[in-house]
Amino acid sequence: MTIRDVLVPDLGGNKDVPVIDLLVTVGDRIEVDTPLVTLETDKATMDVPSPLAGTLVELTVRKDDRISAGSVIARIDVGAAAAPVKPAAGGRRATDHEASAAAPAPAPRASDEESLRTKVLLQLSGLPEELPVDRTTQLLVLGAGPGGYTAAYRAADLGLAVTLVERWPMLGGVCLNVGCIPSKALLHAAKVIEDAADMAAHGIEFGRPRIDLAKLRAWKQGVVKRLTNGLNVLAKQRRVDVVDGSGRFIHPHVLEVTRSDGSRERIRFEQCIVAAGSEPMTLPFVPADPRIMDSTGALELADIPQRMLVVGGGIIGLEMACVYAALGSKVSVVELTAQLMPGADPDLVRPLEKRLRARYERILTGAKVVGMTAEAGGIRVRFEGADARGEGADVRGEELYDRVLIAVGRVPNGARIGAEAAGLAVNERGYVTVDRQMRTSVPHIFAIGDIVGQPMLAHKATHEAKVAAEVAAGHKSAFDARVIPSVAYTDPEVAWVGLTEIDAKARGIPVKKGSFPWIASGRALSMAREEGFTKLLFDPDTRRLLGAGIIGPNAGELIAEAALAIEMGADAADIALTIHPHPTLSETVALSAEAFEGTLTDLYIPRKSQ
Repeated sequence: MTIRDVLVPDLGGNKDVPVIDLLVTVGDRIEVDTPLVTLETDKATMDVPSPLAGTLVELTVRKDDRISAGSVIARIDVGAAAAPVKPAAGGRRATDHEASAAAPAPAPRASDEESLRTKVLLQLSGLPEELPVDRTTQLLVLGAGPGGYTAAYRAADLGLAVTLVERWPMLGGVCLNVGCIPSKALLHAAKVIEDAADMAAHGIEFGRPRIDLAKLRAWKQGVVKRLTNGLNVLAKQRRVDVVDGSGRFIHPHVLEVTRSDGSRERIRFEQCIVAAGSEPMTLPFVPADPRIMDSTGALELADIPQRMLVVGGGIIGLEMACVYAALGSKVSVVELTAQLMPGADPDLVRPLEKRLRARYERILTGAKVVGMTAEAGGIRVRFEGADARGEGADVRGEELYDRVLIAVGRVPNGARIGAEAAGLAVNERGYVTVDRQMRTSVPHIFAIGDIVGQPMLAHKATHEAKVAAEVAAGHKSAFDARVIPSVAYTDPEVAWVGLTEIDAKARGIPVKKGSFPWIASGRALSMAREEGFTKLLFDPDTRRLLGAGIIGPNAGELIAEAALAIEMGADAADIALTIHPHPTLSETVALSAEAFEGTLTDLYIPRKSQ
């Protein structure tokens, strides 16, 4: 006898499913696809077919038992028919049918098991088996940005068969292709120009830079290409199937992908991770004109406009303003709120704003754009409001600009993916609601990144991605980050993490601050960049670090130490007593902790009376 176990196939995430009927008895001859038992979930009633042929030796379940994927439901003797074929009664030869029945039963193939699983999933999902699909996969990841490709690769490492759908020609999504990476390349070029110009005051003077836009664009694209090519290699190494096109759900277990040539492909999946990202927000009165750009258009560097307006004084707008100003444009910025970079503490933004006001044509805060008209000579922009700082005058009127960048925020793509067909809950702003395991309202569908809410940051998405992939693979995992750092790669850089002073005041959380001005930092003075400072916010009782803010060159690198300190529950003494190298900017973190502790010797801070 050759006994083989029949296991319950993947039930689409369902567990403890009740057996409501037994369809065979011991001794029955079983063929491939013979129904063995009937199960009932909250979505459907289904029969579990046998992937084997042979004789039923044992039925290991009873009616009303509850079973899950991997449970043994039957044992079949697949060798029962392997005995020599006996002559038929009367000495006649066995018929072809009898010989066939007596032939050894083949072991199940991987394709048979996949077919069985597909049939089970079809019944569980209520999807008609006859619905045409082009391929099936265990895990489908929609979107190949930092969150998407991280999820796909982590899931593949954990043994899942993964299909990755991406609308861009190359992997990496918005961040790598038209966001984080190309913008940082251009910001580096801008910083080289600014640093060279600043050294004129210190005895080193360079001539006016000659900008070769074609070479600059090629270098930027070369940086992008190296990274995207690396992602392609990683996908091949992990055997992740990559499908090019835009995906929309047509069923909770089926995604339809539309390619650039209009052709379509349907993919059936067991589980899905949505990493569909976000799009630049638009303004209703903006005319269609190539001289009016979003962040993607700005990164193309079509030309260096003589006059340029940036609408939106947030991180994206100010980063691109830095690039174009360094390249030679006369830049103006208009921001609706009372300060640039709303959300950051005002004291962090103030040194940046001071530097920008000295270099830009105009900085308007507390003002708004109310209209735009495309003319032959440029884009005519109408303003309303009064500048909250600096000019302090009424800014109503019109100005003509060669180019306008709209950088007023981003909106999630929750309304673009056919979420209703999958049963996903999407709120009025386009966000998909998830729990700490990144599960949506549909248990087998996860969501990560921009589409699940603020902050819309790549480093948040990658951590969410690993959680979703691990949960999909059956591991215990949850998103449990205490803090998520934010960085503006302007000049100077602005970075913060954890609790801000604005939040502390609004929420009534008591904090005490330790800060260190970079004018007392030997490293900052040697760089001729003493405008920055580092501040740390501590719990007055436990003395643990709650938040941090840094402004100055390389603030984005320095903030990671504060993030780690918060995650580790470090207090002021932990930070102050950690020996930092000297002279460095990083030691300003320790010096800020010393200022809080009262042990600082690099500055004189009078003791407060008790």
